[in-house]
Amino acid sequence: RDLETISIALTVAETGHLVLGTLHTASTTETIHRVVDVFPAEQQQQIRTQLASVLEGVICQRLVKRSGGDGRVCACEVMILTPAIRNLIREGKIHQINAQIQMGRQLGMQTLNESLRTLCKDGIITKEAALQASYAPSELLMLLGQD
Repeated sequence: RDLETISIALTVAETGHLVLGTLHTASTTETIHRVVDVFPAEQQQQIRTQLASVLEGVICQRLVKRSGGDGRVCACEVMILTPAIRNLIREGKIHQINAQIQMGRQLGMQTLNESLRTLCKDGIITKEAALQASYAPSELLMLLGQD
């Protein structure tokens, strides 16, 4: 979670080793920002290039209170690196990644809002809990309105 640790993780990943890490972030794109932003500005382009070449995927999870209050259920955002997403990371166009995640359903990708929508539609969580867990509640309301 610091510059030294992230730098070592990227270097080890470049040698072909599997590296798993955790960060406290709200979304897959925030995770990428966090990794890049820990480095000084003059190194960030190099880090984006390095990250784009070694990253295979990012999963963000949020525990949401179940309907009826019996425990929590995991809502998750899944990003799998495709050539298009790798290119967006290299170019620093992180804000465009969400659209690629939405188009990547056939690859197993989903946004947090898509996960929340499914959980809400299936009655596992309430609409209120879904909106509270969402980082883009207005977008979630539109998704819920499509049902």
